[in-house]
Amino acid sequence: KQWYQRRVAITAGEDRFAVGSGARLLSVCYFDPENNWWVSKHIKKPIRSTILCVDWHPTNYLLAVGSCDFKCRVFSSALKELSDKPQTSPWMPKLSKFGTLLVEFSTNNGWVHGVKFSPSGAQLAWVSHDSSVNVVSMDNQTKVFTVLTASLPYCCLLWLSEDSFVAAGHDNCPDLFNVSRDDVKYGARLDIKKEKLSEHNMSAMARFQKLDEHGLTETGTKLHTTHVNCITDIRAAATSNGKVTRFSTSGKDGKLVIWEVNALCSAIQGLSI
Repeated sequence: KQWYQRRVAITAGEDRFAVGSGARLLSVCYFDPENNWWVSKHIKKPIRSTILCVDWHPTNYLLAVGSCDFKCRVFSSALKELSDKPQTSPWMPKLSKFGTLLVEFSTNNGWVHGVKFSPSGAQLAWVSHDSSVNVVSMDNQTKVFTVLTASLPYCCLLWLSEDSFVAAGHDNCPDLFNVSRDDVKYGARLDIKKEKLSEHNMSAMARFQKLDEHGLTETGTKLHTTHVNCITDIRAAATSNGKVTRFSTSGKDGKLVIWEVNALCSAIQGLSI
């Protein structure tokens, strides 16, 4: 039986990658020079449903996994085959073998669509199908900051700095969230809507010409966002001094859009990133 592979994530060092699937397991793959081939090790328990998202910690020794069982989990992923020498941290208080479950977080009521460690690896954020945004710090893992938004569910996110990240999904628009030591707040909608030309501003002649050409007064519903369908991925396109200065979004509309952070700050009054 073949299982659909849901998400692939490769480390910054490009010496290993992780694959989440509908088989309720995570495959961590690395290159074996002796056999001149890529081999994998599996993490199965306690994952109980399809894996939707995966992210590597900056050290390469931890993996964050989000799945359809409403859970976000952090596993130890150090490989003795690659002579990994992980160090203890609040995420991993004591050295643990590969596949050890280190911490598990529950969402309110939704699949976990996207998960991401902050640039330093000290914070973890995830978005779920209940339209929530969640952030936890490794120094206080019992306190999860949750923002229940009024938007449609987010599918992905990207940290712009240690204090802010963008999330996007079924609303077809990236949204900014600001993170402080004791709170997470919605920042701004980053896709400024274009002014809609109202029929009330049309002259009588233009109105009848349109009616004569199309047979109706409105040709259909028009979305006033750059993307016209769900955004499925956000990637950093350029960084400077540890902060993302340019990022890209891609979606089901077939578009790849580049966003300049400085340009967004100039266009949106009061925006701070």
